[in-house]
Amino acid sequence: MASRVLWGSLGLFRLVWCLLPQTGYVHPDEFFQSPEVMAEDILGVEAARPWEFQPSSSCRTVVFPLLTSGSAFWLLRLWEEWGPWPGLVSGYVLLVGPRLLHTALSFALDVAVYHLAPLWGAERWNALVLLSGSYVTLVFYTRTFSNAIEGLLFAWLLVLVSRRVAWSPTAKKPAPGPWWHGWLLGGIVAAGFFNRPTFLAFALVPLFLWGICGAINPGFRSLTKEALGLLPGATLTAAVFVAVDSWYFSGPSMSTTLVLTPSNFLHYNLDPQNLARHGTHLRLTHLAVNGFLLFGILHAQALRAAWQQLQACFQAFAQMGFLRVLDARSLLSSPRPHLLLLYFMPLALLSAFSHQEARFLIPLMVPLVLLCSPQTQPVPCKGTLVLFNVLGAVFFGCLHQGGLVPGLQHLERVVHAPAPPSVPTHYTLLFTHTYMPPRHLLHLSGPRAYVELVDMAGTEDQVLCQALNNVTRQPACQVATRSWLCRLFVVTPGTTRSALEKCSFPLRSETLVFPHLTLEDPPALSSLLSGAWRTHLSLHILELGEKPDNRTGKPLL
Repeated sequence: MASRVLWGSLGLFRLVWCLLPQTGYVHPDEFFQSPEVMAEDILGVEAARPWEFQPSSSCRTVVFPLLTSGSAFWLLRLWEEWGPWPGLVSGYVLLVGPRLLHTALSFALDVAVYHLAPLWGAERWNALVLLSGSYVTLVFYTRTFSNAIEGLLFAWLLVLVSRRVAWSPTAKKPAPGPWWHGWLLGGIVAAGFFNRPTFLAFALVPLFLWGICGAINPGFRSLTKEALGLLPGATLTAAVFVAVDSWYFSGPSMSTTLVLTPSNFLHYNLDPQNLARHGTHLRLTHLAVNGFLLFGILHAQALRAAWQQLQACFQAFAQMGFLRVLDARSLLSSPRPHLLLLYFMPLALLSAFSHQEARFLIPLMVPLVLLCSPQTQPVPCKGTLVLFNVLGAVFFGCLHQGGLVPGLQHLERVVHAPAPPSVPTHYTLLFTHTYMPPRHLLHLSGPRAYVELVDMAGTEDQVLCQALNNVTRQPACQVATRSWLCRLFVVTPGTTRSALEKCSFPLRSETLVFPHLTLEDPPALSSLLSGAWRTHLSLHILELGEKPDNRTGKPLL
């Protein structure tokens, strides 16, 4: 009973924390692979369209962005046009709307684990508490990541195959399922492949076990027959994705051509030079770093279980010989071997690529909680597990780049504030040493000449000063002409604020957004121990005045 209450409380917390909202900014892909694109397409707000969604590249399917962020924005658009209280759309609503839909979808993980746990020998409510209490669920599965969609599809792929695959000491070979079961299974595999081609790494073991357990005489011919049963559903689903992507990327002014987004994705990512642009990592990064970063002690338990299973295999090999080991039922006397395959095989396949980010592993959450919550043993190290997930939720959900989204909401209020109509205002918003700012959160209706957003990324100090000089020397912003009232805002972490002092611009106002931690420019330990620790852990929004020597100068080249 206590586990059920705890799961319900964690589920409620998941929903409430989405609405607060979470301020942490995990990775630009959470914005630029779904809501940034859909906001421009459906609501007509100004946005920065990433290269993956350009017709010349078309590396990402548009189906899932349309179904998730697109659905949320369509409802907002209908409300604006037909609702009794127009004016609902704001930066907050544009942020929370898609996240709320993803949070609702995340409970499909809980439903999947509810059905999977008894089939795999796991204690149902312990597994659900591990799932709901993990910061991976609280943070990553409530954001608009394609990896979250991949995790949902993987979980329900396991639900479909587990009736046939899951271990049972007394169960007979299951009867064949209905004809539509294979169609649905093929449809999920195709949808997962179009969402992220890496889905095949997660689907390989479930499909192999499903084929082996369902075949009358396991062999190549029987496995081929089982695989052919997936083709109708996979073909129909792939046709839908190709049709929607072709329609979207062709556009009204272009002739319709077939667009195969997975092919373009693979063509790009199989080029080592392209992967190097996004960062290269050691092949063991997933195993030695990312697994611990995401799952903590649960990953350590999985490693321990894998080592114990290997030892059992080696001992059996020494006693029985290789051929007898292959037929030994004793090694499969528990669901653990299958769960270990479901966890470590995708991890190994993803490790073959040099670009390894932690979020690529979040679909492994479901087999991991099943592995770590056996019915015969209590969950170990509960205090350590709670502390780990609290720290992970605070870091990724609040601290990491945590001032950028609230800072954009502050700037949204600034640029939308009423201004005297006789003197138009030109706003320049310059971001430096932050993640890419999602422009749709400013809620600018289409491209507006009076708001210019400049992303300087991690630029050097000299380049930053030159850019500021160019901005203030624009002809429209010259004080002598007085054609515009120009306002310049610079957004930078507290750890790089000193760079602005070298540019010698007068400071009109300064707003601090706390907390904000950037690992690219982390604060020194001495600064955190000083009285100015809050300044270094804040995002600074500075409004700068005009330098006296820029009043009559010409723009710099």
